[in-house]
Amino acid sequence: MTLSNRPHPYQDLREFLARIDDIGELRTIRGASWDLEMGALAEIIYHGEQDNPPAILFDDIPGYPGFRCVSGLTNSSQRLAITLGFPLSKKPLDIVQSYRDRMKEHKPLPPVEVQPDQAPIYENVLRGDDIDILKFPVPKLHELDGGRYVGTDDLVIMRDPDGDWVNIGTYRSMVHDSKSLGLWISPGKQGRQIRDKHFSKGEPCPVLICVGHDPLLFLASGNELAYGLSEYDYAGGHRGLPFEVVRSEVHGLPMPAYAEIVIEGVMMPGDTRIEGPFGEFTGYYASHASPQPVVQIQRIYHRNNPIMTMASPMQPPSDFSFSKCVTKSGMIWDEIERAGLSGVQGVWCHEAGGARMFNVVSLKQRYPGHARQALHLAASCQSASYMGRFVVVVDEDVDPTNTFDVLWAISTRCDPSEDIEFIRRAWSGPLDPILNETSGTNSRALIDACRPFERLKEFPPVARASDGLRNAVAEKFKQQLGAD
Repeated sequence: MTLSNRPHPYQDLREFLARIDDIGELRTIRGASWDLEMGALAEIIYHGEQDNPPAILFDDIPGYPGFRCVSGLTNSSQRLAITLGFPLSKKPLDIVQSYRDRMKEHKPLPPVEVQPDQAPIYENVLRGDDIDILKFPVPKLHELDGGRYVGTDDLVIMRDPDGDWVNIGTYRSMVHDSKSLGLWISPGKQGRQIRDKHFSKGEPCPVLICVGHDPLLFLASGNELAYGLSEYDYAGGHRGLPFEVVRSEVHGLPMPAYAEIVIEGVMMPGDTRIEGPFGEFTGYYASHASPQPVVQIQRIYHRNNPIMTMASPMQPPSDFSFSKCVTKSGMIWDEIERAGLSGVQGVWCHEAGGARMFNVVSLKQRYPGHARQALHLAASCQSASYMGRFVVVVDEDVDPTNTFDVLWAISTRCDPSEDIEFIRRAWSGPLDPILNETSGTNSRALIDACRPFERLKEFPPVARASDGLRNAVAEKFKQQLGAD
C-alpha cells in the first residue's frame, strides 16, 4: 500500500479505540481493581480466547473515577492492520506481507514540534508537592510482583548525549512511592547504553516515561532498530504523517503531543533502590529483585480523563505477544532478504516462544546449502539476535504459522545428528530463565527441517490430496460440509 492510498491515520489513542470498537474488537470491563484483578482478567481472556482476543478497556476502576486503563491494543491481525494502516485481514501472514511491502518504500519521517497550547498532554501539569504517581490506577499485575508497575506498555524516551538523537524503548518501571520509580533496562539495550553514557560522565540522565499513547509508537519501541534511528522517525514513516511532539518543561525532551500520561524525571549516578521481581514475557520471574536506578519524578503531564496503557507479561499468550510475533516476523523476513537470501516463502515467530525464542522460516530451496544459509541469517540478524533460542527452516509446503505442521516437518525431515547445529555464547539477557549467568549468554539451536536438497526429486511424496482434488470435492459436498 502506497502513501497516497493508505487510510488517513487516527489522531490519538482515543480515536484508535473508537476504530477498533467499530469492528467489534474492544471489550469494556467495569469495576476491576488495580490490585491483581486487571492482570488476572487479562490472563483469563488471553488464555481463554486465543483465536481472536479483544482489546480490554478497564473502566470504573474502584477508587479512580474518571481514569481508565487499556490492554491488548495491537494483539490481533485486524487491530494491527488499523495501527499500521494496512487493509483489514484476519490472517497473520497477510499483515506480515503488508509490512514487507511497506518496507520497500518506507522512509523515516521525523516528528514536528508544536507549542504547549497545541498539545493536549499539557492539559494538566503536576509539579512539586502535587506530584503523585499513585493518583493513577497503576496496576499490580501478578501476585509475586515486587510492586505496582506503571511502565509496562510504555515509551521510555531519552536523548543520546553524544549523537543527539532521541531513542524510545519499552522498559518496565515500578512505583517506589508517590514521587519515585525504579527503571529496569536489560543489558545491551539502546536505552541502557544511553543511560550508561550519562553515568560514565558523572551526569544525571533525563528521562520521559509515557504510559498512554499511539500503539504504533509502542510497536516501534519494542523492536530492535538500528542504533541512531529514532523510533519517532521509524513510526512516522509507517504512519505516513509525522508525529507531533512538544518539549517537556524540565529537560526539553520531546513528548507525544497527544499522549495521555507522561512522567518526566531524572536518574542520578549511584542512586538505586531494589526493583522487582516482575513476571515477564518468557512466562517466568527470571530476573531477581536487584538494585536499579531511581527515577526522581519532576513533572507529571496528563490529559483530562486520561487512559493508561497496560501490558501484562505472563506465560504466553499475553496481551501483546501476538503483535510482537507479527512485527518481529516481518522485520526478520525483511532483514534476511536484504542480506541476499532468496526463496523465502514466509517467516513466523511463535507466541509460545515469546515472539523471540521459536522462529520458523519457510523456504523454497534452490541450491545446496540454501537451508543452512537461511538458518544462520535468521538466527543472527538484528531483529532475532536478542534472546533467541530455536530457529527452524522448513520447505515451502509447510505453513510456518502452524505448529503441528512444523513439528511434523521436524519429525520427518530432520536427522538430528546431521541437521541440528548450535551457536554458542549468543546475546541474551537476565529475563532468560536458563541464562548462563557466568557469561551472560545463551546458545541457539538451528534446525534444518527441509528435505535434503540432493534428494528433492526422490524424497517420498506426501500422503495428501492434491489441491485440485481437494477443492473439487469440497465444492461438490460444500452443503454437507457446512461451507458457505
